Amino acid sequence: MTTYEFIFPADAGNIRLDKWIAGQDTGLTRCAVQGLIATGNVTSDGKVIPKNFRPKAGAKIEILIPPPEEIEIIPQNIPLDIVYEDDDLLVVNKPKGMVVHPAAGNYDETLVNALLFHCKGSLSGINGVIRPGIVHRIDKNTSGLLIVAKNDMAHQGLAEQIKTHSFTREYEAIAVGSFPDTAGIINAPIGRHPVDRKKMCVTDKNSKSAVTHYEILKQYGGFAHVKLILETGRTHQIRVHLSYIGHPVYGDDVYGKAVKGIQGQCLHARKIGFLHPRTGEYLEFERPAPEYFQKLLNKFEKM
Repeated sequence: MTTYEFIFPADAGNIRLDKWIAGQDTGLTRCAVQGLIATGNVTSDGKVIPKNFRPKAGAKIEILIPPPEEIEIIPQNIPLDIVYEDDDLLVVNKPKGMVVHPAAGNYDETLVNALLFHCKGSLSGINGVIRPGIVHRIDKNTSGLLIVAKNDMAHQGLAEQIKTHSFTREYEAIAVGSFPDTAGIINAPIGRHPVDRKKMCVTDKNSKSAVTHYEILKQYGGFAHVKLILETGRTHQIRVHLSYIGHPVYGDDVYGKAVKGIQGQCLHARKIGFLHPRTGEYLEFERPAPEYFQKLLNKFEKM
């Protein structure tokens, strides 16, 4: 069980406690805080509080987060586009729309469900039951290449490469707007959004350095085909960085604008390279963007 303790500050004003807690560095959304309040897991000076509670300055606020419920992840026979596989790892080309690992509201039809079936349970256990073998991930509506570890040795070796930023990770995106330069570097720290805890943002508060290199492959008058190389790997990094410079990913309904007929952001993890954790051999794999992506580029070409 995780516990957070705060002293409610005098300068917070007459604010509801659920809203105030969501603005602290806990990773909790306002909705999650409301759920904890409803189950009696948030107290003020030792007393359980109502959902619309407004604390007084100096009040001791305690938040108890119960351990997650154990759930059984079921192997499912879902077709996978396996790019490479050996006894230690595999590289999969994840389709747009597939969630990587189970979470609230998505306990089946995920990549993990498919991997458990394909690998017959032979996956790294470092990330527990929910994320077996998952060394890194890409968003549900981002397509492309992902590495999966079959054992703890491979997982640890790959994770160390991610930590030291020695992975090769190349993406391509369709971005909104016309870029004034043909290439550039976005160097802006990324942290949790202060209000919407499900989002990330460029901020100096409780953030980590984030660097994205970009190159314009072609401009289409209002849109651009962009190659992006990650120097770091923060959550939603490309989506946040492109939105930050005024060129959100086309179709991004979180950091940009939803587009009818497009299922989320037009972003593809095209290339990945790494040192094999057992042999030390450098491996690199590449897969083109999916059909819908190319159709959009063809459409913009004719505009």
